[in-house]
Amino acid sequence: MKKLIKNFLIFFIVFLVLAVVFSSYSISGNESEDKGINYLISSIENEEISKIEVKETKILLTTKGGEEKIVKKETNQSFTELLANLEVSKEKIQKVDIQILELGGFDYIVANILPFLIPFLLIAGFIYFMMRGMQGANSKAMRFGQAQPKEAEKNSKTKVTFKDVAGAKEAKEELKEIVEFLRFPKKFHDLGAKTPKGVLLLGSPGTGKTLLARSVSGEAKVPFFHISGSEFVEMFVGVGASRVRSLFQKAKKSSPCIVFIDEIDAVGRKRGSGLGGSHDEREQTLNQILVELDGFDPTDNVIVIAATNRPDVLDSALLRPGRFDRRIIIDEPDLNAREEILKVHVKKKPLDKDVKLRDIAQRTPGFSGADLANLLNEGAIIAARQDKKTISKEDLFEAVEKVMIGPERKSRVLSDKEKKITAYHEAGHALVAHFLPNADPVQKISIIARGKVGGYTLKVPTEDKHMHPKSDFLDELSVLLAGYLAEKEVFNEVTTGATSDLHRATVISRSLVTDYGMSENLGLRTFGEKEDMIFLGREIHEQKDYSEKVAEKIDEEIINFINSAQKKTLEILRSKRSYLDKLASKLIEKETLNKQEFEEIVGVKPEDNKDDKDKNIVGHQNNK
Repeated sequence: MKKLIKNFLIFFIVFLVLAVVFSSYSISGNESEDKGINYLISSIENEEISKIEVKETKILLTTKGGEEKIVKKETNQSFTELLANLEVSKEKIQKVDIQILELGGFDYIVANILPFLIPFLLIAGFIYFMMRGMQGANSKAMRFGQAQPKEAEKNSKTKVTFKDVAGAKEAKEELKEIVEFLRFPKKFHDLGAKTPKGVLLLGSPGTGKTLLARSVSGEAKVPFFHISGSEFVEMFVGVGASRVRSLFQKAKKSSPCIVFIDEIDAVGRKRGSGLGGSHDEREQTLNQILVELDGFDPTDNVIVIAATNRPDVLDSALLRPGRFDRRIIIDEPDLNAREEILKVHVKKKPLDKDVKLRDIAQRTPGFSGADLANLLNEGAIIAARQDKKTISKEDLFEAVEKVMIGPERKSRVLSDKEKKITAYHEAGHALVAHFLPNADPVQKISIIARGKVGGYTLKVPTEDKHMHPKSDFLDELSVLLAGYLAEKEVFNEVTTGATSDLHRATVISRSLVTDYGMSENLGLRTFGEKEDMIFLGREIHEQKDYSEKVAEKIDEEIINFINSAQKKTLEILRSKRSYLDKLASKLIEKETLNKQEFEEIVGVKPEDNKDDKDKNIVGHQNNK
């Protein structure tokens, strides 16, 4: 309806413009004064006219004084007939120069043809555009079942290669084989080798799965079709399957090429587990994907690359040999990889000379590539707010804390009592972490609120660690309980600020017993089988594979771990009470202590390491 109104308004405006043009043409040409027939007769009789020009119905009179007058006559009456009927003297007429002018080509068209042609053209044009609009609507309806993948051309200026992907060395090595298949398929086919059909990229969000897929296309110099798994699923039955067919048809026409399906778990989840039974639209789409993968000819150099961070929910038919049988795991970057990623993202960012990306990489264990890019962007924003020309080390350290914890909330003013409680709470965390051998070294302590925490202690490992012994977890439990026990030791009461610490301590203790088999009393086994409810996309149920008697023992073991950590923490707090008081006083005075200021009070700690960014911050949370 809107398009119809738009077309009507366009034609109406065009019609008005043409009408104005022709009307102005009809009255343009001169500014002569119009006179009647009587003026023509009297002027001839009085011998005032020197020249007469006749053009259609217009008679242009030129007086002996040089003035021009216009007289109009009837259309079907000639000028001589007019003079004869009016009985004008022939002697007088002979003294006047009379010229009969014919219409020129353009004048003839304007006067005789256009009045009939323009309405016809306007009507024909209106009908044409109306039919075109209807055809456009029909074509859109027909394209509803067609896939619309984003295509990256071979020679695109934004082409990505392996050089543009920092880290992920093992993943790139695996993908180089795919590049060889695409660039030199003949040498494989000559030996009877079949082109792999599907490659599944597995990794946490932000680890660079899409970037790696694009880099394969850039290295192989082939077209790259990018589509999301959610784009296949519609409310109409059969649309998803139709889009799958059209996608693979386009891919076969562009062979060799790469089809990249992002978030394939949107359509590739296990069949028969959803609310719609086995006949819902998503499962029909998955069936069509399986059929298309089987329908590839061995010489069709079309490789389907899919990405997901939920491999556990994928249908087994997708993962069988001959389909997505090549699985490439993309881990979170280690220390060296994080430094390489930072170098990629700082190319267009001016840094101070004293900025060392290695220091930033050491402070960001567990960060993905997307996290690191966001970190540098936040650092640039912080520097810009202060009207700086370059990004300093302090700006980047501030950005690290902002990404990990949240922005500072300086407007949140604490009372003197709350400030003192928070200071002792954070001093307790830092002190216990400093004197435990398996805890990470303290980098910063602050009682300034950030995000949801009223204060925080930042602990950063010196190197990455992928396996954690039991001693690491036990020391971490002691550090988590230190804030709570410091409050109780100093003020003889506790606040709600330790809520998150207690929750995390309970989770770690339960994992030690039920997941890691680190309980000496319960033996070498795990407890509980977790089940995923696929249609909700999250874990909501844990099936017990143990008796109620064992459940009581699990609870006892959890309490034993926490009590043991509590005992160790109290020993440190009581033996180092003077350090605790000094740290709290300094925090009340300055609100923030860096590593150097902290070690001036408690001394230097031999550096150990740990690799989990969620364990690097112990915060004081006020839940009021």
